[in-house]
Amino acid sequence: MNQDQPIRPANIANIVAINQGKLPLTMDEPHAPSLSPADVSDLIGVGHIVVDTRSEAAFGSGHVPGSYNIQLASPEFEQRVGWVTPLNANIILVAESESDEQRALHALAFLGLDARVKGCLAGAIAAWVDRGHPLATLPQISVQELNARLRNGREMQVLDVRDTYEWDAGHIDGAHYVNYKSLHEQFGQLELGPEDPLAVVCAEGVRSSTACSILLQNGFDNVFNTIGGMNAWLAASLPTT
Repeated sequence: MNQDQPIRPANIANIVAINQGKLPLTMDEPHAPSLSPADVSDLIGVGHIVVDTRSEAAFGSGHVPGSYNIQLASPEFEQRVGWVTPLNANIILVAESESDEQRALHALAFLGLDARVKGCLAGAIAAWVDRGHPLATLPQISVQELNARLRNGREMQVLDVRDTYEWDAGHIDGAHYVNYKSLHEQFGQLELGPEDPLAVVCAEGVRSSTACSILLQNGFDNVFNTIGGMNAWLAASLPTT
């Protein structure tokens, strides 16, 4: 009965504790304070993590170094926060607007994750830049450019981070596979060097941006997010196996 079990639900340990009455559940509208860029920098220095809720394109253009990119537009937003962030790590949110901050908090409250949010970056990423703090970027690569690099023999590895059933239905020949939900646990199985050029692929370029952000945190400094993912690859009639 324990064989071939699916991945445990996001934030399962805290969910069980909430159900047992050991942790509180927010019953009113959740709230988190606004934080200045200096506050955010200080909190990062003592171990807080940053969850950037913006789109993969906005994240790629510039983000707080070390951020997770978990897009608020995803219907699985709160699940993905629970899956990929360290259990019980304090969270700082970066969003496009105050309304997006509140939407994110509201979604996180369904899993009891709002209690981990210690604040939101006031003024969004523009305020971070205005105060002279550094930005990190994530290069984006089109499926046409990726295919050309693979066909021309130019060194480029591919990492597919979709669910198993998606991988089984068809993937790029020679790609590596690790589900993005367990990526942080499986770096030792990648057989890739941190300096290797690596294009990360999912279905639409969304989960792959989350995976790229995790790779960047772990020393992989030559990663590319594949724009449009396998949907774009198939739309361009490129080969799969």
